[in-house]
Amino acid sequence: MGFYVKPTVFCDVTPDMTIAQEEIFGPVLSIITYSDDDEAVAIANGTVYGLAGAVQSADPERALSVARRLRTGQVDVNGGAFNQYAPFGGYKQSGNTRERGRWGLEEFLETKSIQLPS
Repeated sequence: MGFYVKPTVFCDVTPDMTIAQEEIFGPVLSIITYSDDDEAVAIANGTVYGLAGAVQSADPERALSVARRLRTGQVDVNGGAFNQYAPFGGYKQSGNTRERGRWGLEEFLETKSIQLPS
């Protein structure tokens, strides 16, 4: 049993509210306002999670600049499509492992370093 809600929009959300700090699975949109890019990035990075994020902007260079600053494992810029060949995984409490390709295989390997006299 779980808690289920109909598609819901929450407005006037502040970064310190539970709904802004916990993962909400379902058709839920929380609206948090911000003044500039620095504040937006601070809000986005101000949680213990970091699986994925998204940036929308009419200026593609600005969107990419913001995307680089987000502490998430994946960032979609201006509706970018999911790339099944890209590594997938999160940051912080969303996990530090990666799936797919070389990154997924490295999760199962152990690396050894052997030092020899010069």
